[in-house]
Amino acid sequence: MEPPGLEQLLRELLLPDTERVRRATEQLHIALRAPAALPALCDLLAAAADPQIRQFAAVLTRRRLNTRWRQLAAEQRESLKSLILTALQRETEHCVSLSLAQLSATIFRKEGLEAWPQLLQLLQHSTHSPHSPEREMGLLLLSVVVTSRPEAFQPHHRELLRLLNETLGEVGSPGLLFYSLRTLTTMAPHLSTEDVPLARMLVPKLIVAVQTLIPIDEAKACEALEALDELLESEVPIITPHLSEVLTFCLEVARNVALGNAIRVRILCSLTLLVKVKSKALLKNRLLPPLLHTLFPIMAAEPPPGQLDPEDQDSEEEELEIELMGETPKHFAIQVVDMLALHLPPEKLCHQLMPMLEEAFRSESPYQRKAGLLVLAVLSDGAGDHIRQRLLPPLLQIVCKGLEDPSQVVQNAALFALGRFSENLQPHISSYSRELMPLLLAYLKSVPLGHTHHLAKACYALENFVENLGPKVQPYLPELMECMLHPLRNPSSPRAKELAVRALGAIATAAQASLLPYFPTVMEHLREFLLTGREDFQPVQIQSLETLGVLARAVGEPMRPLAEECCQLGLGLCNQVDDPDLRRCTYSLFAALSGLMGESLAPHLEQITTLMLLSLRSTEGIVPQYDGSSSFLLFDDESDGEEEEELMDEDVEEEDDSEISGYSIENAFFDEKEDACAALGEISVNTSVAFLPYMERVFEEVFKHLECPHLNVRKAAHEALGQFCCALHKACQSCPSEPNSAALQAALARVVPSYMQAVNGEREHQVVMAVLEALTGVLRSCGTLALHPPGRLAELCSMLKTVLQRKTACQDTDEEEEEDDDQAEYDAMLLEHAGEAIPALAAAAGGDSFAPFFAGFLPLLLCKTKQGCTVAEKSFAVGTLAESIQGLGAASAQFVSRLLPVLLSTAREADPEVRSNAIFGMGVLAEHGGRPAQEHFPKLLGLLFPLLAREQHDRVRDNICGALARLLMASPMRKPEPQVLAALLHALPLKEDLEEWVTIGRLFSFLYQSSPDQVVDVAPELFRICSLILDDNKIPPDTKAALLLLLTFLAKEHADGFQAALGSLPVDKAQELQAVLGLS
Repeated sequence: MEPPGLEQLLRELLLPDTERVRRATEQLHIALRAPAALPALCDLLAAAADPQIRQFAAVLTRRRLNTRWRQLAAEQRESLKSLILTALQRETEHCVSLSLAQLSATIFRKEGLEAWPQLLQLLQHSTHSPHSPEREMGLLLLSVVVTSRPEAFQPHHRELLRLLNETLGEVGSPGLLFYSLRTLTTMAPHLSTEDVPLARMLVPKLIVAVQTLIPIDEAKACEALEALDELLESEVPIITPHLSEVLTFCLEVARNVALGNAIRVRILCSLTLLVKVKSKALLKNRLLPPLLHTLFPIMAAEPPPGQLDPEDQDSEEEELEIELMGETPKHFAIQVVDMLALHLPPEKLCHQLMPMLEEAFRSESPYQRKAGLLVLAVLSDGAGDHIRQRLLPPLLQIVCKGLEDPSQVVQNAALFALGRFSENLQPHISSYSRELMPLLLAYLKSVPLGHTHHLAKACYALENFVENLGPKVQPYLPELMECMLHPLRNPSSPRAKELAVRALGAIATAAQASLLPYFPTVMEHLREFLLTGREDFQPVQIQSLETLGVLARAVGEPMRPLAEECCQLGLGLCNQVDDPDLRRCTYSLFAALSGLMGESLAPHLEQITTLMLLSLRSTEGIVPQYDGSSSFLLFDDESDGEEEEELMDEDVEEEDDSEISGYSIENAFFDEKEDACAALGEISVNTSVAFLPYMERVFEEVFKHLECPHLNVRKAAHEALGQFCCALHKACQSCPSEPNSAALQAALARVVPSYMQAVNGEREHQVVMAVLEALTGVLRSCGTLALHPPGRLAELCSMLKTVLQRKTACQDTDEEEEEDDDQAEYDAMLLEHAGEAIPALAAAAGGDSFAPFFAGFLPLLLCKTKQGCTVAEKSFAVGTLAESIQGLGAASAQFVSRLLPVLLSTAREADPEVRSNAIFGMGVLAEHGGRPAQEHFPKLLGLLFPLLAREQHDRVRDNICGALARLLMASPMRKPEPQVLAALLHALPLKEDLEEWVTIGRLFSFLYQSSPDQVVDVAPELFRICSLILDDNKIPPDTKAALLLLLTFLAKEHADGFQAALGSLPVDKAQELQAVLGLS
């Protein structure tokens, strides 16, 4: 077909006539298969009179050359390259120039700079041209080709940076500014240390360029801001010297209410990133006050007259989320404060924030009070420990006052704040149940069932608070259950039923066995919702699945008879309903059921794992984002007809996705992948050997998700891989075989290195913390097997030292930033996770092997126990030291002289957690420290014995009991001091640290074996203790058995003493004890 005929077909495709477009499309598919099609398209892109036809031809040419470039003869390739560059230089229409530049980029990806010197010549000539249109074309071409292969331009970075320094100064040419910034956006991640001086020169010009673009085109300015984000995230320090200028610019745009929401939101996103990566520099340069003073008015802004913020609207037509919503500056300003809380030392942030909050709470404006409460809500995440230790009572009082505020807007914010407090301030906030539960129940009852949005907020706060109450929920259980069952029994909207079903899960988590009287009724309602066919009840159905999983974990054994039915229900729903949220909740249900069913889940594992693998492999919900210029997607399948012949050609090239500027993925599909990973990990551990046939393919698929762009999926994948290792180890224990052992070794050989890589290279704190926790679990489960091959122990210790020295990617700071002693709670949490891995490593390696490495950790831990350190730092360091002593065992003797002074000092700290950890450490050092520790026994007893009498904190008292027990058993005398033994037994039973019952049980065995005669003197105490713990399921069976053995000995060898002690008990307890001992 000649060009005129092809041109007519393209023209037909542009008509607003569906039938003619359909016919033209069919004809074009046929026409494009002809050998003359490509030359014809090239003629059109260069010479057609209509710019739409020229653009259309350029796009079609590019799509054909994607997979056919190598099939062209060399002369044809050279001719095409020349033609395209010539057309580009002549073109006057921007849309056509962009399509030609993208066509050039496609060829450039195939050829490279060396094979296309004319491209480089054109770039050099055009970008330095004195004529503005030619320069703009050159920068457009440069931005597109650099984006297509940025690594090819690394040798030219200095030349390009000098060019951008010139072009970014031309504020009279918006096009030049925009394409210069797009080029910089692509280059930024690839800049090296040598590029820093030139790159830094661009920062002030970048600011001016964006300021210039904002009044001309806010959408372009938003896109141009990506250059700032990339420079902020660069691994080399470019922004820091200009931080004040950058912040001032961002704040000016953010506060400018004359601008559109889109640019203000975009600049607040950049501010959030700035806070994340430059928090220390913000403090050092005293930039926090101006930042907060700008953010607060934005957060407190009132909506237009007659309107409400999205989260305050009550809409029955649309189910609105509990969390903050909206694409407004207000919501993004709150996210900036959230990021400040995560990345700044809480003392410094709160010192600046509190006066502003006090003023907001005194304000007459409800939106000022709302802003104050929202700040408190997000503050509780990053500054949770600081609030728990110092600010909880007054802040809780403010939130409670907000619940009774006359403004519904403020009440909503107070409910949100209370929900976040309940998530982030455990366990301290649960001690306020007497004050908060009546308030919450009263508020819940005051909301009409029809006001589902307000009801959702009340349920959000109630659920989060109730979920963590444990036994403290019991006084409120009848009223709570009545509130939640009422909308299920009576006519109400699906949304009201959904909220009630979700709240039932939270109540079950707290109530555990106390929920059993209500269990049949709850199950009856859940079964009804799960079997419903009503489309409007699908959210209730999904929530019922989730609550069913929660019930399986909370109720336990009584749920076992229903486990098979629940499993069948879940599988049936997955087959009937195509919904990512439903699948996600079903996967959580399967994981919960696996804890009840164990290997009896085996018949369903084929179907369950297949479903989850499909979720992990699915690209559903992944939407390609196309560059605004392109989009002739009508011809996406243009090459389909030629696939067969191309399949025979070994030289077929991969199609490039240069039109695609990125991907967006709906959160529901990310959540589905996250929950699939989590469920697979848990199911593998619970079903053990039954899971082995599916392990390999599941492992491989989950491993791929370590590269997922969504941090929660990466986190879940790391956790699941650790669980797979634990499951394989468990299978090796119960079913030892060569294949099982080989599978475990192969898994560890991939998982442990992937953990080391993530800890060093991952930028997100949450992921690194999850990896460290998973590594600790693998070490505890797999022990020395996790330390193969030789050298792995040294690598792991080096990695953990890097965390303690704050040198990993997620802790990274600019080289010129000074190290600050103060740290954000997020950073402190990361250190705590590393601290938990150290004792696990000690136990896995064995004391003698680990001792040289512990010597390297010791200075890093001891420096956290100094007088000026925070409570959290001291608690972390002392706890890590104490746990490590246990792992070191007898090898800890060589460290007694360095450890004991620190433990003695911190045992006198005001904070009970620090005291508790130090006293535990003294006990284990006495137990394992051998002769060097025994020399200090009189000093240790002199501290612990009187401390037991005056200590008020239950956990500390429990640890004193454990430490005294260890001292008595480790005494060279082999005979406990009567006074100490009597005081220790008098302090029993343990109340909080129930793990120390194992130590107490060992003491009972020690008494029986080493000094049974002493038992007579303490018989009344032993009887008292036995009567209290006999029916307590939380006491280890070995401890009970050791105590009963002592009492049996007493009954046989010292009958008089036995009867006298028995007489000290109430009659019913004495009879019960005699029955247990077989003496009745």
